[in-house]
Amino acid sequence: MGIAGAQHQRRTVDLEDLRRISERTPMHRKDSDDFYGRRVLSNSSSDTDEEPGDELVCVTSGVSLLGLALVNQLLQRGFSVRILLDNPEDGEKVREMKLKSEAGGGVSRISTLSADLTESHSLVNAFEGCRGVFHTSSFIDPSGLTGYSKAMVEVEKKVSENVMEACARTSSVRYCVFTSSLLACIWRDGTRAELPPVVDHDCWSDRSLCNDKKLWYALGKLKAEKAAWRIAKERDIKLVTICSALVTPPPNLSTTNSTPTIAYLKGAEEMYEQGLLATVSVRRLAEAQVNVYEAMGENEAHGRYICFDQIIKTGAEAEALAREICIPITKICQSQEEEASTSTSSKFQLSNKRLFNLTSSRAPSTRCYSLNAFP
Repeated sequence: MGIAGAQHQRRTVDLEDLRRISERTPMHRKDSDDFYGRRVLSNSSSDTDEEPGDELVCVTSGVSLLGLALVNQLLQRGFSVRILLDNPEDGEKVREMKLKSEAGGGVSRISTLSADLTESHSLVNAFEGCRGVFHTSSFIDPSGLTGYSKAMVEVEKKVSENVMEACARTSSVRYCVFTSSLLACIWRDGTRAELPPVVDHDCWSDRSLCNDKKLWYALGKLKAEKAAWRIAKERDIKLVTICSALVTPPPNLSTTNSTPTIAYLKGAEEMYEQGLLATVSVRRLAEAQVNVYEAMGENEAHGRYICFDQIIKTGAEAEALAREICIPITKICQSQEEEASTSTSSKFQLSNKRLFNLTSSRAPSTRCYSLNAFP
């Protein structure tokens, strides 16, 4: 099964969301060349003293839910964006969108390339000319009960290795922002007395535990991130990983991430009982990633960051989440109506303090959108 085939069922809705987002995105800032404190390259001139690709970044799976939000945020910050497509057919639809934007008087800063994420050589060609890479890809297996079978674990790891090797082999790439998952941090053996109560960026999930519980999505994210860090150290790549909570879509867009959501929520009842079930708005996750990327250029960001904006602590919050992402409440907890407003007795505490400290210390225009600090 190819990756393109595995994601075919999401493309139509994803591209419609991209069209709607792009219609709301200013494609060219006319009043100033300085945007968020950065110099924006002119689209009308081919001669510049800037290094090639200085303002160009690449987003893998750029028509996914997170990819769409990232493209939107990057365009608003003045970047030019190369969208990496898994299927050449998507390129024509994106080109139609760009033509409509240009016809309306805007200057499109979106370009597209098709590449096979399972082939490192293909990625080298796709990344060439880009200063940074945002690796957002998440894979699904239509034959899996949750959309993410055991076989996908090795696919996730292999693609991670390919992305990092391609970054190392591409002359222009300086930075990589890698979307990992909070699941790569939280699945630890809770019977061990020495486990610290605070779960933060220093925590890693236990590989054996994930395997024993058949938490394939968590295991895939864990092995992919571990592989990324191994290659980053071996090849001296500037890498930051964002360990994202369960991603929720904005209310005005359709829920296009339902299959990964179901895979993420395997074991949700245990996460909820231990105070480890958290969510993050896709817009806030995207903005956090761009903030971190800009901080990397100023040598202010490095390592891992946990990103979430809500911890699901009560039956009422669990019910609200279930409604928002259109799943039965029993996928999260066995909450009864009279218990809807009661809190769980959390065994652990999630902390996004490192990300909050980074964003709050920067200029107001680059602070993470509505990100609150948790212990």
